[in-house]
Amino acid sequence: MSTKSVVLTGITTTGTPHLGNYVGAIRPAIEASRDRSVQPYYFLADYHALIKCHDPERVRQSTLEIAASWLALGLDTQNAVFYRQSDVPEIVELTWMLACVTAKGLMNRAHAYKAAVQANQEADEADLDKGVTMGLFNYPVLMAADILMFNAHKVPVGRDQVQHIEMARDIGQRFNHIFGEHFVLPEAVVGEETAVLQGLDGRKMSKSYDNTIPLFAPERQLRKLIMKIKTNSQLPGEPKDPAQCTLFSIYQAFANKHEVEEARRWYAEGIGWGDMKTKLYEYLNDHLATARERYEALLQEPERIEQELRAGAAKARAHAVPFMQRIRESVGIRPLGR
Repeated sequence: MSTKSVVLTGITTTGTPHLGNYVGAIRPAIEASRDRSVQPYYFLADYHALIKCHDPERVRQSTLEIAASWLALGLDTQNAVFYRQSDVPEIVELTWMLACVTAKGLMNRAHAYKAAVQANQEADEADLDKGVTMGLFNYPVLMAADILMFNAHKVPVGRDQVQHIEMARDIGQRFNHIFGEHFVLPEAVVGEETAVLQGLDGRKMSKSYDNTIPLFAPERQLRKLIMKIKTNSQLPGEPKDPAQCTLFSIYQAFANKHEVEEARRWYAEGIGWGDMKTKLYEYLNDHLATARERYEALLQEPERIEQELRAGAAKARAHAVPFMQRIRESVGIRPLGR
């Protein structure tokens, strides 16, 4: 039995990966996938996608694009288990069993549910649960099943997701208390140094703000988007503050230490915004060119991606099937006569 620490990360399949996703989550996860001292699990959270997205083609296309992105960037699938959530049916079965020991009051305190209720209050809706599906209400239980199924020790998350890891601990602890010790209680890992990229408008790069730059945008689109990045009205020749500049923040997230110092000199010397945008475009285009070629090739061969995901699901189920059998027996679901 492996004594490696298990680290688990899920990626919701509702959008196209952008530069912010890469810097904040994808790049560190891919680096971690090569660490032989841990057992990483990375999964495409397509059941989670259904909570907010009822566009089947978008879910399918996002699954394709996200999987292609991770593979094109060098995810080590020999070490990491890379799978689609829906290919491991034991996760859904475990979700039901966990739901049967989860207090409704705990779900009432989930941030997403409380936000929906508050929005209805502010809109003077008579029904405070208007628009709330059971998927939205129960998704912390599905997330707990994702984590507890593989006895993850650590779950890297943003600060807004810490509550869900705490809930997974509470749910796992409750199940252990009733049915015996089955689950490791996970810990949230919040990366203090995780880079947060600014988007086209200077706010955090997010699909919610419609200000993103797709990670593998074609050259012409990449140039066009970079040229749209918001800057101030300082003229060429005026010294500029890199700390207040979206262009610099993006450049810094990709460049090495020497290149960043060189860029600081450009700002001190008063580089024009048009020139800086051109430099950023050329740098990113060069930096991402090889991975973009691999990405575009993978999109043309979805069966290769499918093969990788099926292989990952087989690895995941090699753990999940016998583990779920033990869980079933612990709750009394087992053949008669024993």
